[in-house]
Amino acid sequence: MYKIVTRKSLNPTVTQMEIEAPLVAKKAKPGQFIILRVDDEGERIPLTVAGTNPENGTVKIIFQIVGATTKKLDCKKEGEYITDFAGPLGVPTHTDGIKKVCIIGGGVGCAIAMPVAEEFHRLGAEVTSIIGFRNKDLLILEDEFNACSDRLTVMTDDGSYANKGNVTQPLKEYLEKGEKFDMIITIGPLIMMKFVVETAKPYNIPVTVSMNPIMIDGTGMCGGCRLSLNKDGKKVTKFACVDGPDFNGYEVDFDEAMSRGRMYADYERHAYEKTCNLFKGADNNG
Repeated sequence: MYKIVTRKSLNPTVTQMEIEAPLVAKKAKPGQFIILRVDDEGERIPLTVAGTNPENGTVKIIFQIVGATTKKLDCKKEGEYITDFAGPLGVPTHTDGIKKVCIIGGGVGCAIAMPVAEEFHRLGAEVTSIIGFRNKDLLILEDEFNACSDRLTVMTDDGSYANKGNVTQPLKEYLEKGEKFDMIITIGPLIMMKFVVETAKPYNIPVTVSMNPIMIDGTGMCGGCRLSLNKDGKKVTKFACVDGPDFNGYEVDFDEAMSRGRMYADYERHAYEKTCNLFKGADNNG
């Protein structure tokens, strides 16, 4: 059992928790993830490590309430426990030799991008961060990005905060002015990452994308997280849990990934509604 040490809401749909997991806290690096179960009957879900405190033995996770399991997790309180917390899994983000990096996060993907930006800052790289949200109410982690970025641009789709537009706009402006990044790292919705890749392509700047497909066991056995890459004109299958989650953005078949990501949307929505009704019923009876 793993204790929830702290819990706070970052916005109406995103929650941050610190979980007591000393072994994971000791080993985890930026870009890696864990797989947890809320209870004995729960499904396994992957969540990126959003930070660690090895001295306290805690691991920070940030999640969006989108389905039944994240709804169950969100209803947990400080001092309560979750059943399983396995990790770290996946390959850490590559940092060697990168002196000037552009980190681009979208929505809850900023929770994954933030520890990566912090690691580059710790290593002495020049960090340019661009983070985007649908509106002001969904903004998260601005202060944390400010602390680890040499330059930070905040975008909102509706212009309700900072700059109006999407994250590709400031990226394009940087590139058109002749900025030469060693690497662009983008983490967020698939459609956002696809357009970041397309924006960077004419400038021949390497782009790393963090993929989060459907995942079950986290060891490459189930095949649920498979991705199609185009390598030298050939289609290659990789598994996000063991080969990623970071991949060369120019090789990812985003259209296929988006199609696979929609496969269980209806089922997940029904499961979420059922879980919400269960908690409402418990509240009404208690």
